[in-house]
Formats: sequence, structure tokens, C-alpha cells
Amino acid sequence: MTKYSPWKFKESLVIDFLTESRYRLYRHLLFLIFFFFLLYSARFWHWYPGVYQYYVLIFVYVMLIAMVYINIYVLVPRFFFETKYISYLILLVLMGVMGLNFIGYGLRSFFGDFRISSMPRDNEKGGIYEGVLMCIPIILTTTTVKLLQKWISDNKRINELSNLTLTMELNELRNQINPHFLFNMLNNVKALIRTDPEKASVVIVKFSEFLRYQLYESSEEKTLLTSEIDFLSNFLNLEKIRRENFSFDIHTEGEKRAINTCFIPPNLFTTFVENAVKHSVDMNGEASGITLYIGIENKELHFKCVNSKSHNYSNPDKKSSGLGLANITRRLELLYSDTFDLQIDSGVEKYTVNLKIPVS
Repeated sequence: MTKYSPWKFKESLVIDFLTESRYRLYRHLLFLIFFFFLLYSARFWHWYPGVYQYYVLIFVYVMLIAMVYINIYVLVPRFFFETKYISYLILLVLMGVMGLNFIGYGLRSFFGDFRISSMPRDNEKGGIYEGVLMCIPIILTTTTVKLLQKWISDNKRINELSNLTLTMELNELRNQINPHFLFNMLNNVKALIRTDPEKASVVIVKFSEFLRYQLYESSEEKTLLTSEIDFLSNFLNLEKIRRENFSFDIHTEGEKRAINTCFIPPNLFTTFVENAVKHSVDMNGEASGITLYIGIENKELHFKCVNSKSHNYSNPDKKSSGLGLANITRRLELLYSDTFDLQIDSGVEKYTVNLKIPVS
């Protein structure tokens, strides 16, 4: 569970209040009340007697609120958000001038006879300007809030699209790796059926374990590291049955509890081991082997795969081999961004893969 400090919690609450649609009614009520009391502190409506001063206050309040909401729901979305900044500025100034003149005309026409005669006209005009000038920071604030709402909404949409694209690409890469791996497995079974049917029956039993892993484990987002190790061990055992001169070792290093409780994306090492098997084939029948090192230290998983390399080996399927490495590299980039380290060294006698990824 994500923990928030009191400051971050308050900050998140404020952002939610300003942007979430479920708070829209409360936002408007709070704004209308705040703006009313802001205008209430002005002087212009005090120059009218009795109940008329409240009529004046309400008249000016309604006119200024109308200007604010025209800005929020007409000018900002239709001009500012459409990058028509000059048009927006011109229309905003025109609306301010027209609104100011309309307010002045309304006060003269409807409330002029009720104005206290002892009040100088300059003071009345100054009081009106005082009320109107209060509207300027309000308009700028509401425009800023609308920009904040749009920015957060756009960011959420971009993040959702990015997550969707990431999920789709990861699924596509995983779906490309699995059939490619199974294709090579079927080729192994096919070769054994021709040369040694008894071994082929054993291989088919092993192969059912692979299918079970692919069906139940590979579809999950994460799988236990121990399950992945067992899977690789079964695969290498299968290769050992097929090739008598083949040997392998799997070494695990680090705290046992860390290894047993570590989760990783399924089939993360499959392509590397599969390529190691193919590169270790010796056409002259000489001994060949693979050594795997898997360890966890300082919240980092280190996978190392070393295979013997035949001088006379030529990969008959270079295209699919390159596809597998390209896919797993891209998958690592999507999963771990720049936090993983992959080093591949193709020497004269050995082919070595070193991979380090962060684990929690």
C-alpha cells in the first residue's frame, strides 16, 4: 500500500477537489460564496440607501459572475484551448469593457435616482472600478484552474494510453516468444521420434510439463523465480536426453528466502537459454555444456548464462534467433526502462549473457 505524508495527502486532496468532476457542485458553491464576500467588501454599494444597496450589490454580482462563467465555458475552451491566444485576449478585453459599461449604464438607469446625493460621482465611479478590478484576479484564477483541469485530464489520458500500449506490446512480445520457443521444442521431439522412440515418449511427458507451465504460469504477469528455474531445468534435462554429450549446471546464489519469494515476469530467461542450447551444439559430437548462475544481492537479480561454443556451428535459423533476442531486449526495455543491464559476449570458445534486473 502506498503511504502518503500529511503534506502530500493534503496536496492530493486539493488537486482532486479542483479537478475531479464529483466535486464540481462544491467547487462552484465555494467559488460563488467566496466571490460574493469579496464583492461585499467593496464600497460602491454602500452609496445607496436601504434595500437598494443590496439590489445594486446583487446586480453587479450577477453581471461579474456572468463574465467569469463566459470566460470559463466559452472563451477558454473555444479560443484559449484551441491556441487562439490573440483572439482570446481581444475577446476577454472586449468582454471586460462591455461588461463595465453595461454595469455603469445599469447603475445610472435603474439605480441613479436612489443614489445618495451627497456622494461624489468620482467616488461612485471609483467604487465600481474597485468592484470590477476584484474580478480580474478571479478571472485569471478560474482560467488557471481550467488549464490545470485540462492538463491533469490530458495527462491521465496519456498515461492510460501509454499503459494500454505497454500492455499490448508486452503481450505481443510474449506471444511471439512462446510459440517460437515451443516450435524448437517440437523440433526436438520430432528428431527423437526418428532416432529413439523410447526417449521420445519420455520427452513427451516432459513436454507436457512445459505446456502446463506455458498455460498456467506464462499468462500471469509475475511468476516465482523458483518456477522459472524449474522450467529451465526441465528444458535442459530434455536437451540432455536428446544429446548424450550435453551437460548443464544451475547454480543459485544468495539468501534462500529471497530466491524463494522473488517474483519475475515469466519466460524472462527462456530465450537466452534457448539460444545457448543452439549455440552449444557441436557437429563433431564433442562434449558441450551450459552453466547458469542465478543470484540475488542488494535487491538486484543477476542472471548469467555461459555456453560452450562450437567452431563449426552455423545457425540454420538466424532470422528467428535474431527475432528472439530482439524481442526479449525490447521486453526488458518496456519492463525495466533503463534500470536493467544486459551484456552479451560472444567469444571464441564461450558465449556469455549477463543480465541484471531490479527486484523488490
